[in-house]
Amino acid sequence: MAKKSKSTKKAKTTKTAKKKKSARKPSAAFMRPVSPSPALAEVIGSKAVPRTEVTKRLWAYIKKNKLQDTKNKRMINADATLKAVFGGKSSVNMFEMTRLVGKHLK
Repeated sequence: MAKKSKSTKKAKTTKTAKKKKSARKPSAAFMRPVSPSPALAEVIGSKAVPRTEVTKRLWAYIKKNKLQDTKNKRMINADATLKAVFGGKSSVNMFEMTRLVGKHLK
């Protein structure tokens, strides 16, 4: 007969077992297509796109034209096209930019 070892321990059950995470679903409000104003359409295009895509295209335009301030990355220096979107301001911060762009979406 085989001897049972006294040192065998029961497997511990953990309450923090890894759960299978489901893919994060985007909010329906952000995914609804919005129409840009004529001033904003010069930057992102005239086609109706979701708000998330508006932000992506706006940042692509800013980076392509090197409009982000080199010292303070939170500031955006507007060119002639963006001045119309920013209400005539020559420089705005990132948070103010989202508020100003929101006025150009329907």
